[in-house]
Amino acid sequence: MSAHGVTDRRCNMDAFDPFKIERPDPSLLKYYAIMSLLTGPGVLVQFPRLFFKYETLKYRFEADGMSMSWGVLFRHEIYLTYRRIQDIHLERNILQRWFGLATLSVQTASGSASPQMNIEGIPEAEKLRDFLYAQMRGARDTEAHHGDEALTLLREIRDLLRRGSQV
Repeated sequence: MSAHGVTDRRCNMDAFDPFKIERPDPSLLKYYAIMSLLTGPGVLVQFPRLFFKYETLKYRFEADGMSMSWGVLFRHEIYLTYRRIQDIHLERNILQRWFGLATLSVQTASGSASPQMNIEGIPEAEKLRDFLYAQMRGARDTEAHHGDEALTLLREIRDLLRRGSQV
């Protein structure tokens, strides 16, 4: 709290570190259990599938990209670089809001209508979305900067060739 009785938001922003996220929040398992119960008799199939997904679900956020893996019998692994990200959607149904969770759907230009990666079980989903947008923009800015350097180099080569042909 500041001297005026207002919470300092910078402290909360500094506490969020996406590079430390490795596993979903434990409340995701509770969410999976309730969603399984809502399938009625399907709970016998749905809950074990979701339980093993929860137990094996791992995230890794790095400087140049992110990865997600899960599965026992059928292992799934997805790795995305930030520059491939086209859009990020944050979705919350009523149960997810109750548990303080959300699903981040990461879209790429893969040509598929479905998202490339669904990140589940992250309590601070808005902060993670903002981090991913910043990384995505940074990757594109770096790409554009390198493009400018290449263009400058090509122009210099063109000018040298023109001068050489005039001699």
